[in-house]
Amino acid sequence: MYGRILIATDGSELSNKAVDQGLALAKAVGAKATILRVTSQPAPMVYEGIVVALPVEEIADEIAKNVEKYFVTLRAKASNIGVDAETIQIENDFPWQVIIDTARDKGAALIVMASHGRRGLSAVLLGSETQKVLTHSTIPVLVCR
Repeated sequence: MYGRILIATDGSELSNKAVDQGLALAKAVGAKATILRVTSQPAPMVYEGIVVALPVEEIADEIAKNVEKYFVTLRAKASNIGVDAETIQIENDFPWQVIIDTARDKGAALIVMASHGRRGLSAVLLGSETQKVLTHSTIPVLVCR
């Protein structure tokens, strides 16, 4: 049914639950997993109208190191349950688009991701990457809460 499952994560506690669910599903159906983490470029800080220069390359390197440490844990978790999993980090300011594009490029039959459960005004103002994936994806999406 599912040859490959794309699991999107942002490293949060709720997202980690979705990773666990995605890996368990991959194990149950004999699918391979692609675990994707989309990170944003470090943005300049503005303080009282003054743009503060940040060491962007150093921050990006630190983010990449932290993501790789996280991925080591996730690959071990997948391996321990017998799931063939690859990990990918992509830097982009539009995570929903990267999730859809990566799922398509990798031939994923399902996208698994968490819902952060925003409600009310914050949901309207901030939107949701999950909602955007649900709106634009032609690939089925499993949303974990």
